[in-house]
Amino acid sequence: MENIVSLCKRRGFIFQSSGIYGGINGCWDFGPLGVELKRNLKEDWWYNFVGQRDDIVGLDASIIMHPKVWEASGHLDEFHDMLVDCKECKKRFREDHLETEVCPDCGGEFTEPRTFNMMLKTRLGANDATAVETYLRPETCQAIFANFKEVYTSSRMQVPFGIAQVGKAFRNEINPRNFIFRSREFEQMEIEFFCKAEDEDKFFEEWKTHIWQWYLDIGLDEDKMRWYSHPQESLSHYSSRTEDVEYEFPFGWGELQGLANRGNFDLTQHTKFSGKDLSYFDPQTNERFMPSVIEPSAGADRTAMAILCNSYEEEEVGDKGDTRVVMKIHPRLAPIKAAVLPLVKKDGIAELAQDFERKLRKKFNTFYDQSGAIGRRYRRMDEAGTPFCICVDYDTKEDGTVTVRDRDSMEQVRMPMDDVAAYVQGKCSFERD
Repeated sequence: MENIVSLCKRRGFIFQSSGIYGGINGCWDFGPLGVELKRNLKEDWWYNFVGQRDDIVGLDASIIMHPKVWEASGHLDEFHDMLVDCKECKKRFREDHLETEVCPDCGGEFTEPRTFNMMLKTRLGANDATAVETYLRPETCQAIFANFKEVYTSSRMQVPFGIAQVGKAFRNEINPRNFIFRSREFEQMEIEFFCKAEDEDKFFEEWKTHIWQWYLDIGLDEDKMRWYSHPQESLSHYSSRTEDVEYEFPFGWGELQGLANRGNFDLTQHTKFSGKDLSYFDPQTNERFMPSVIEPSAGADRTAMAILCNSYEEEEVGDKGDTRVVMKIHPRLAPIKAAVLPLVKKDGIAELAQDFERKLRKKFNTFYDQSGAIGRRYRRMDEAGTPFCICVDYDTKEDGTVTVRDRDSMEQVRMPMDDVAAYVQGKCSFERD
């Protein structure tokens, strides 16, 4: 894990937030490569689960909502952790994260457990006397429930259908840890799929299949993934069934995505607290009912972290036993799709390469590098996860061909410059076979 964190900082994937001031625990900044990786990840998720389906529509809701939302959802009463403090060193721990009955740092005795609500408060108003206290949303789904009726009437969707949203959520984690796995600000990729109660189990199983295949499609190793089924006693207050996709990180197994059967809890609660009827009228059967909800909810940051861990490799190359570090990120998620590298900077080769890179940039994200030996430039691109490096040389001036190097196999093929864009796009497209 230490090597991955170091590479993320060195190559511009992820930085500690406010690092020049010593950082702030549980908050992270995605750098030039990281922001491209996560953007590609979210776009692929949207392409797969929204763009290619006729039963899912999108929503982008406000982060700040009416405080009644969180009362109706149960967050004010239920969304808390049990905390204990060490009487000796004064450190604070979540009770469910402890494996012993004494402090793991100093062996001291703990205080009695007490509740701690994890929502982050904020205030809306011009001054303290009139400001309204509310919260930064701890999850993205409640806005979907609050907008349920507006969405299905305006889009003319009929049950069964889903509403998808990608966005920020905030939780006042007491013990952020494991790099970006558990943080205070994160992004969710979430769908609320509305169906009849008698169809809950069918759609739950269908979503399990869709979810699993997506993780395989973005390059995660199947032998590092598993389903974890929550026992009844540990289910959230709204759920009758929850299963998680877990990935085996260097620190152990961790959740990437939850799949929950929320029943009709949320729509019923918001109907009760708002006084607005959120039931659905089925024009086919002339019946009115409160739909049940199947919720696939994935963490964008955690999935990005899984991709980084899954992609990191150290390989021996050449006869001298040299080692290269390579990020074998799936081409469709790679921050940079292709790098253009002139063999030399003289004799017009650099100018030819720059012009070619500018043309490719109109098609996909590219990078130009003429600094240092060509082998060193290849290594830099390997660490950035760039799937293709294109070398422009003297033969390019003569016959218009370039050498395209594959990141994973390091094999090189010669092809006309006019064929390169289609070749790279074919490897990096979101489109599935």
